Amino acid sequence: MPSSVLPQPVPPSVLVERPEHARAVEVLVDRAFGPGRFAKSSERLREGARKLDDCSFVALSDGRVIGSVRLWPVSVGGQPVAFLGPLAVDATERSHGLGQALVEAACAAATRAGWRAVLLVGDAPYFGRIGFSAGPAAQATMPGPADQRRVLVKALVEGGDAGLVGPILKG
Repeated sequence: MPSSVLPQPVPPSVLVERPEHARAVEVLVDRAFGPGRFAKSSERLREGARKLDDCSFVALSDGRVIGSVRLWPVSVGGQPVAFLGPLAVDATERSHGLGQALVEAACAAATRAGWRAVLLVGDAPYFGRIGFSAGPAAQATMPGPADQRRVLVKALVEGGDAGLVGPILKG
């Protein structure tokens, strides 16, 4: 008697975001964060800026965008760093490590592109697992109202997180 084998789900593919993904990424981010995201200081840093195309990624499942992460150029006290965000994963795809895979892909690409560090505003327990910490970013000041304890940084090169003192500005 032949055994029936159930098809295994194909894992999502993580790849560099292309122009044809842009609309689906915006829809995903809107669903994940809602209209309130436009009031956040992180959004002020991204507004009018051009994302780092070679460091921004999507996760695709059956050709559908189910996850996204983007990096943007900013400076801290005059030192250029990459700014991560938003990170969005479709609600039905969470808790499978996809967000972490996207962040790791973006950080690896930023390292290859020569960035010294990646900065973000986020949850320390979650991003701490990926190597981000608040200590080195303690004197990097987000514009506008922001919880400075949520400003995190990850060095991409030895000492890349040193001396990040001052205002965080568009790059």
